[in-house]
Parts: sequence; structure tokens; C-alpha cells
Amino acid sequence: MPVNVTLLFSPGQYLASANAYLRGIERRIAAGRSPLVASVASLFVSRWDKAVADKVPPMLRNRLGIAIAQRTYVAYLGLYSSARWKELAAAGARPQRLLWASTGTKDPSVPESLYAEAFTARDTIDTLPEKTLLALSKMEAVPPVMDPGGGDSLHVIDEYGNEGVDVDALAAKLQEEGAAAFVKSWHHLMQNIAVNR
Repeated sequence: MPVNVTLLFSPGQYLASANAYLRGIERRIAAGRSPLVASVASLFVSRWDKAVADKVPPMLRNRLGIAIAQRTYVAYLGLYSSARWKELAAAGARPQRLLWASTGTKDPSVPESLYAEAFTARDTIDTLPEKTLLALSKMEAVPPVMDPGGGDSLHVIDEYGNEGVDVDALAAKLQEEGAAAFVKSWHHLMQNIAVNR
């Protein structure tokens, strides 16, 4: 059964899910089972910028989500170049692909394609809202490939820290709020099903 590990907001949360995936594959191999498990790890992006929009100066707005994604991509590349992964790949395992989620812009003052342009990255998936897809289709040139070294992401994250944004605390808060919203939606769905039986 394919597995989507969702509501990830930081490199640390991503690595926790990816390492759990690798442990699961290792256990399957040890038990003589197939290592072929399809999985994605979904990193939510635009919620970062929405959460800090009124807490930072204009020059920093709409930059944190991309910086966090760039750091997560660096972690992803590091994990899948490790000896641990190479051993699993030799046994037939597939990588858990990194999926960019929440890539539509929430700020009407920036291009709809802002996040999608930043996430041209090999072996990743981008979930594109229709408006974002249409904006990309109108571009004359293909966006540059994401820097495997993370570009200026560390500097950008430091700038947010200088403005009082605790990235680790915000990652935990975004995950908790996201989980609560998902639970609320689930209960609402179950209630509608019960009423309409």
C-alpha cells in the first residue's frame, strides 16, 4: 500500500519520517519480504510564509517557505547518498520521494508560480493548484534547477531568526495546527457519511 507521510514542515520532521521509512524497509528485508514500498514525504511550504507574514519586514516576506524547502532538499539528498541507503537500494528498495505540498501562494502580491519555480528538483513531486499550473505554463523559460547545496537558505533562515522567528518552534506549531485541522475534517466527513447513509 503506498504511504503518504504528510504534514511535514521542516528538515528535522522530514528526516524523522524518512528514517522511519528506511527502518521499515530494513525490517522487511530482514523478514525476507520485498523492499518495494511506494512512499512520499509531503513537505508543506506556503504555510510558513502565511504564519510569519505580519512578523517580518517586507523584504523578508514569502522567503521562509522556500528556504525551509531548500534545507529539506539538502537533507533528502544527504540521506539518499548515504551508505545505508545504497545498501537498501542494492536490495531493490525505492526511495521515499520528497513531495512539495501547499505550493500555491497565499499572498496576492507575489506571482502564483513563486514556489513552483523554486522547486524544479530531480526525483521530487510538486502538487500544483490549477492557478499555479496555469501560471507555470505561461512562462517562457524553464525555472532553474534547485541548488543541491541549499543556495542562500541558511542565510535567509538566520535573517528570520534575527527578526525573532523561532523556526523549530514554528515547525512544531504548524504541524500541530495542521494535524488538528485534518482531524476536524475527518470528523466532519464521518458525520456527513453517518447522516447520509
